[in-house]
Amino acid sequence: MFQLPKTRYSSLALATLLGGLSPTTGANEMFAKDSPWMLGDWGGTRSELLEKGYDFTLGYTGEMGSNLHGGYSHDRAARYSDQFTFGVNMDLQKILGWQDTEFQLTVTERHGDNISNDRINDPRVGGFTSAQEVWGRGETWRLTQMWIKQKYFDGALDVKFGRFGEGEDFNSFPCDFQNLAFCGSQVGNWVGGIWYNWPVSQWALRVRYNLNDELYAQVGVYEQNPSNLESNNGFKLSGSGTQGAVMPVELVWSPRLNGLKGEYRAGYYYSNAKAQDVLKDSNGTPAAISGAAYRSSSSKHGLWLGAQQQVTSLATDQSRGLSLFANATVHDKKTNAIDNYVQAGVVYKGPFDARAKDDIGFALARVHVNPGYRKNARLINQANGLDDYDNPGFLPVQDTEYSAELYYGIHLADWLTVRPNLQYIRHPGGVSHVDDALIGGLKIQSTF
Repeated sequence: MFQLPKTRYSSLALATLLGGLSPTTGANEMFAKDSPWMLGDWGGTRSELLEKGYDFTLGYTGEMGSNLHGGYSHDRAARYSDQFTFGVNMDLQKILGWQDTEFQLTVTERHGDNISNDRINDPRVGGFTSAQEVWGRGETWRLTQMWIKQKYFDGALDVKFGRFGEGEDFNSFPCDFQNLAFCGSQVGNWVGGIWYNWPVSQWALRVRYNLNDELYAQVGVYEQNPSNLESNNGFKLSGSGTQGAVMPVELVWSPRLNGLKGEYRAGYYYSNAKAQDVLKDSNGTPAAISGAAYRSSSSKHGLWLGAQQQVTSLATDQSRGLSLFANATVHDKKTNAIDNYVQAGVVYKGPFDARAKDDIGFALARVHVNPGYRKNARLINQANGLDDYDNPGFLPVQDTEYSAELYYGIHLADWLTVRPNLQYIRHPGGVSHVDDALIGGLKIQSTF
């Protein structure tokens, strides 16, 4: 039986979409297609505030997913999840006279359900990727950003302090795809217990030095505090529960090759908090056999590489053309379920003259499970005398998951883009017993 998505925001998302199709006149009016905001310029007030240093943001992202074929449960369903973003950026040089200083405050609210949780993945172990990336970290309000940033030495040194997530600055990547394997900072997707991406924030310091116009190096220190993940701690400011710190370092090169934009990233992260071994106890024996506690490691680490490069353009409009991208991460085999991940894809912007702002994207990803983590699952089943996958107590053994997504981005207005997409997941959650899944999706991105 096919179930319709149940969410208190479905009607709002539909109204937003229909608003983008309404006839418009001036760019400053509500629903004008060439305005950056659906609600217009507030009679000129918004532009006046921007000139004075106040830039307000009200954003909305909604995503629908439906299991069209395969997956853990063949019972057809559709799920909807979404996020509201309320923010303000303040240019403190204009407001207070503080040279090269800005302040950012952002609050987010997430709500809804994810088709991956019970239709695509085996709920006994869950999955790695998510067909609806906007779902996660609790249906709650959160203080997502509260930071101040100041530049020194004519902009060469850039210092940022406050509450924010690692993925804002390190291992950063756009989020136009709907599948989580192609959206945002990928390190946070595979070591989410220590690296907290949007919308979670923690106390942090990031220092960046621009070596030249194309190259900069940066280092950060981020509070590692699992209590920040809890839904009732969305506005927590105290450091209680802190276990250590995550310290990333990254080199970013942004060249123009043949006049076309590119960005290349290489980074490393180190956590000084204790981490649990995925297999062995303190004596070096598999904990599933000995029954003892899993041994503790004094740290956790990993590295990443990322590349984005536009390779073609139109003579009449350099923003239109083909871009390539790829990302890879490698993680500590002793303490992490995922030991490596790779991803690659293409995006073509402006495929047709009549649709110059539309875009098409296609990507592939591979998520690989640490062999020690797999061995641990087999030993748990052996210790429990279970070898039947259909037994409710059986712990499915996870190996490799493959994901693919194809989308077409319809630029209905400068404030509204709708991206219907198809996703294909082979071995969801890395479980070979689960049927390969075909998912239909729809992503709405709007700025009010």
